[in-house]
Amino acid sequence: MDSVVEMVPSWDKAMFGFNQGTIVVLFGLVVLVFVARVISMNLIPKIFAQLCEKSPIAKLAIQGSSKALGTAIGAGVLWQASGALVDGEIAVMPELVAFWLPSVAQVVMLSAIIVWALRLTVAVQAVVEYWDDDDELDGAERTLIGAVESVMRFCIVVFGSIFIADALNFDLTTMVAGLGITGLALALAAKDSIANVFGAVTVLLDRPFRVGDWVLITGVEGEVINISLRTTLLRTSVDTVVTIPNANLTSKPIENFGKRRWRRYQPVISLDLDSDPDAVQKFTEGVEELIRNDENTMKEDASWAKVTSIAKDSIEISCNIYWDVDGGANEKEARQLFLLDIARIAKANGILFYEPRVRRSA
Repeated sequence: MDSVVEMVPSWDKAMFGFNQGTIVVLFGLVVLVFVARVISMNLIPKIFAQLCEKSPIAKLAIQGSSKALGTAIGAGVLWQASGALVDGEIAVMPELVAFWLPSVAQVVMLSAIIVWALRLTVAVQAVVEYWDDDDELDGAERTLIGAVESVMRFCIVVFGSIFIADALNFDLTTMVAGLGITGLALALAAKDSIANVFGAVTVLLDRPFRVGDWVLITGVEGEVINISLRTTLLRTSVDTVVTIPNANLTSKPIENFGKRRWRRYQPVISLDLDSDPDAVQKFTEGVEELIRNDENTMKEDASWAKVTSIAKDSIEISCNIYWDVDGGANEKEARQLFLLDIARIAKANGILFYEPRVRRSA
C-alpha cells in the first residue's frame, strides 16, 4: 500500500494526525465498500434470475441478502487493505486508529456475513419445495423446515460470535472453557428436551409418518395432527388429543395405517342351513364375480368367496378381499356398497341369511 499512498500529490502533508496520502487511500477504501455493495445489490439477483423466477422464497432470500453480501465484500477489502496500510512504513495515522481500523473492518465484514447467512436460511423452504414430490408442503415438511432453519440460525450466531470475539482480540480459550462448562450443565439439565429435539429430527428425516396419517404408537391410536420439535399430537377416535414426546418415537415401534398399499376385508356370511345347495353355489359365484368386478379390488387372484364350513345352524361363506381405497370413510363406503350388493344377490337366488333368533323345531 506504500506505493498507492505515494501516488497521492503531497502525500506526506500532515492533517489531523494523518498524512494526506493515507487520508485519500482510506477515503477510497470507504468508497470501494459502497461501490461493492451497490454492485452486489444489482448483480447477484441477475446471476440467480432463473432461480428467482422458479421460487419466490429463493428470490426473497437472494434479494434480501445481496446488500449484506456486498457489505461483507467491501469490508473484507477494507480489512485487508487497512492491515497492509498499517503495516506499511509510509502511512501515518494515530495509534488508536491504526490499532482499531483493521479490527473494526473485520468485525463489519463478519457481521455482514452473519446477516447474509441468516437471511439465506429462508432458502431452506425453497430447497424442500424443489425436492417435494407433490408440490405441496405438509405439516411434517413445514416442521422440518422450521427445525433446520432454527439449527442453522443457532450455528451461524454461535460461530459468528466466536469469530467476532477473535477479531476483537478476546481470550477465546477462557470463553470456550466457560461455554463448555455452561453447555455441559445445560445439556444435563435439558437432556429430555434435547432427546425430544433429536427425536423430532429423526422423524422428520426418516418420515415414518406425516400429518394426516392414522398411526399406532406406544398403544395410542389416532390421526397425526401436528409434529413439533418437542412433541407429536395424535387425535384419537374419541376426539381426544394425546401428546407423545418425540424421544419415544426413536425407540418404539410405529404402525402407520396411512402407508397401507391395500385394505383387506374378510367378512363371513352366514346362510340359512336349509338353503338350496345349487342356489348357494350360484350365490357364492355371484359374490366372487362382484368382488372381481369391483373397481376397488386389487390382487384378484387372492380375492375370493367360498363356503368354508357348515355349522349346526348355518352355512358359512368366507370372503377375502383386497381393496385399493384411501381413508376410512372411503373404505366404509366400499363396504356398504359391497354388502348391499350381496343382499341383492341373495334375494335374486332365494337365499335367506341365518337368523339366530329363529329356533328350529326338533
